[in-house]
Amino acid sequence: MDKVLERLKVLIDSSTPIVVMETVEEVRAVRMARAACSALNLAVFEWTIASGLARSGSGSLESRLEQPIPGGYHAGTVDDVAESAKALYDSREPAKMLANLEGITIEAAFILKDLHRHMDDPVVVRRLRDVGQKFATNRRTLILTAPKISIPAELASLVEFLELPIPDRQRLRQIIDEVLVRVSKMHRLQRRLDPGGLDAMAENLRGLTEEEAERAISQALVSRYALCPEIVTDVLEAKKALLKRSEMLDFVEASDTLASVGGLDNLKRFLAQRRGSWEEQARDFGLDPPRGVIILGIQGCGKSMCARAIAGEWKLPLVKFDTAAVYDKYIGETEKRIQKVFKVAEGLAPCVLWIDELEKVFAGSGPDSASADAGVSSRLLASFLSWMQDRQAPVFVAATCNNVNALPPELIRKGRFDELFFVDLPSQPERKQIFAIQLSKRKRNPADFNLDQVAVAAGGFSGAEIESVVQTALYAAYSQKQQLTTQPLLAAIQATVPLSTTRAEEIEALREWAEKRAVPASLPEARAERA
Repeated sequence: MDKVLERLKVLIDSSTPIVVMETVEEVRAVRMARAACSALNLAVFEWTIASGLARSGSGSLESRLEQPIPGGYHAGTVDDVAESAKALYDSREPAKMLANLEGITIEAAFILKDLHRHMDDPVVVRRLRDVGQKFATNRRTLILTAPKISIPAELASLVEFLELPIPDRQRLRQIIDEVLVRVSKMHRLQRRLDPGGLDAMAENLRGLTEEEAERAISQALVSRYALCPEIVTDVLEAKKALLKRSEMLDFVEASDTLASVGGLDNLKRFLAQRRGSWEEQARDFGLDPPRGVIILGIQGCGKSMCARAIAGEWKLPLVKFDTAAVYDKYIGETEKRIQKVFKVAEGLAPCVLWIDELEKVFAGSGPDSASADAGVSSRLLASFLSWMQDRQAPVFVAATCNNVNALPPELIRKGRFDELFFVDLPSQPERKQIFAIQLSKRKRNPADFNLDQVAVAAGGFSGAEIESVVQTALYAAYSQKQQLTTQPLLAAIQATVPLSTTRAEEIEALREWAEKRAVPASLPEARAERA
């Protein structure tokens, strides 16, 4: 966090005309701006459309804040000096406020809140440009804060962007202590959580902003009136809800492991070799964290199940990328959304990022993308490729794909993903294993069934079709008030037309493509028998 504060101090001290802080954490941005100005002995002014332009006061920041922390930055309560100060005359309207700034000679930083709502006014843009050009010659800086800001081309050369990072584990640990002190003043709390539990609590908060983390901690403490082991789970549930409201990432419960996936032993061996390779000991050994895999193949053969099971097997958080929610109707906003996804995923690291049906994310990224969607898909692909190539955080991307022909060739080359696996229809031994798993999930003993017979009868069936067969047989047995036996399974198989029959030509074409371009997910002995 000190790095961001130091960067802001450099920007202000070097006479950067306009600094843009695009964030939903307005209070945090203002605190940081005040801290930077306090260290530089500069005055601070704040503007809102409701209150106008007012001076925030002078003197040391620590004299106005409770509980200062090293670096001059604070996450606790701030007295809103701007609200109590008298606003400059006739400074509520943006254009008039900017005109007043042209006449101010004092060295200062001017925090302008929510000015983005007035950026479509040509007078405001012209005034901003005039003020920025004058501020470039001395220590005066405009600091713009808003959730989203589109900078006009006229201002591009005057602007520097400053990003507020998601808090790391150390900062989250500080926030827990600060919120605990604040809540303890209002409520009597029992304290039954040891330092290890506090560290686990901080780990469960990773990926949230500072304000979101504070809110999750406060709600968890007040709901139990105690700092207890249950709080660790409470904040994790709060994080899941907050991520879901972001509408781009969904926190998925990863309860299954690779043991719940039938077959695919070659893929399982690949994943087993990379387990724990993101840890400090692996880095000391010279290993880089694994980047991810693309799992392509025939529909219903366990690609998505395997992607989910990776997180359960490795005991890592699993977040699903919502491909539909990332697109925005405004030009440039889609690219900002994808960057936010990357930022949150890195904040959660180590984690597994699940992208289902990867081909649909970049469906329009071909040569005609510019005419189809103004080039949005192409720019989205470029952002994704750049992140896959350059990221340092241990985020394992588990992507599934049904139509390999729709994937851009630059996406599947080595260096983006670790490997490209092909999932074929299960062999007879794999079908037997899948039947056993499905029956066990439904409280049946696989030893009570002739699994060899049903595995042979289900030749050409996918894993999803085998699951459907078991479910259909259970319905039949339940309706007849009988126990499930081998015969209802065989009857359900007989009544099912598998995808391998209705889409035989497409499946064969996919096999031919993958034969020399992808790594089989099954071992050779399993592939030797294919129905």
